[in-house]
Amino acid sequence: MKLNQTHRDALQDVLQWRRDVRHFRPDPVAPEVLARLRGAMDMAPSVGNARPWRVLQVTSPEIRNAVIGNFKAANETAGAIYDDEKRADYNRLKLAGLQEAPVHLAIFTEQSPDEGHGLGRQSMPEMLSYSTVCAIHTLWLAARAENLGVGWVSILDPVVVARRLNVPENWQLTGYLCLGTPAFDDDTPLLHQNDWQENTATCWTEV
Repeated sequence: MKLNQTHRDALQDVLQWRRDVRHFRPDPVAPEVLARLRGAMDMAPSVGNARPWRVLQVTSPEIRNAVIGNFKAANETAGAIYDDEKRADYNRLKLAGLQEAPVHLAIFTEQSPDEGHGLGRQSMPEMLSYSTVCAIHTLWLAARAENLGVGWVSILDPVVVARRLNVPENWQLTGYLCLGTPAFDDDTPLLHQNDWQENTATCWTEV
């Protein structure tokens, strides 16, 4: 299929409006929409076609509350690295939408999948995790096309999350995502809005 300017424009819109969302409405996400997002992840690239991502949709209130507690503890530790002035700025940031988001996704990378037969990861085994990141980004773009937002929660103890979800030992947490309808639309990143870090141009150099 040969793509055209209409496709390029649509992709540019999705990329422009793909933001790390932390303010969600509690509206449930329809099962058919989640099915389309699963299908989008199935089209993501992966090393050796290993498809190492393992997705757990966390619906248990008990486990979700445990993850929220994990975040709060990790967030307190993370804030402690800053001086008093910067810590005050840090504490004003909303860094997760765990309380409000209707969908929680814990996405793991299986570190030794049979699929792919080891192709492409002998010298760079981290390619398995990179493949999962590609799948997450594919999901993210597909969610935006469905008028949904995604928030990636990285302020967590991954070992505690894995233990709480009772996953196999060779599964490593790559991303914990909040998914749902954004409470508001804005194409400016929240950290930029809050004067923490502005967007910068890509470092692309010829050598």
